[in-house]
Amino acid sequence: MSNNILTKENIELNQTLATKEEAIRYVGGILNGQGYVEESYIDEMLKREELTSTYMGNFVAIPHGTEGAKKAVLETGISVVTVPEGVDFGGGNIVKLLIGIAGKGDEHLEILSQIAIVCSEEENVQKLIEAESKEEVIQMFSEVE
Repeated sequence: MSNNILTKENIELNQTLATKEEAIRYVGGILNGQGYVEESYIDEMLKREELTSTYMGNFVAIPHGTEGAKKAVLETGISVVTVPEGVDFGGGNIVKLLIGIAGKGDEHLEILSQIAIVCSEEENVQKLIEAESKEEVIQMFSEVE
């Protein structure tokens, strides 16, 4: 994963988020604040969630915008937020690791596959949730080939 896609500024550890909407706004807000997306992208992330949940299993959700949101993406980036106490994504799905994605063109597909590889292992997800430093998070995603 190239260095400017996931930086320390894109990672927030040990957050407490009360609702799914708050969680999505939070990860989207990081992407917006770091200049990856226009603010309108956050609403598209919420719309996407209404269409179909971005909960992936293993306590992981990957909020991202709708197809129509692509014009609001300025450059490809991801944000990572850990919520050790969990946030309810509905249907009994508790999310402790949020990964917000903004992809230019098809660039996000490669990112998604890297995330899927890391997050398919429960122990990796646990390590990410328990990470005490942003470096640990970056390290885990950069080891994927």
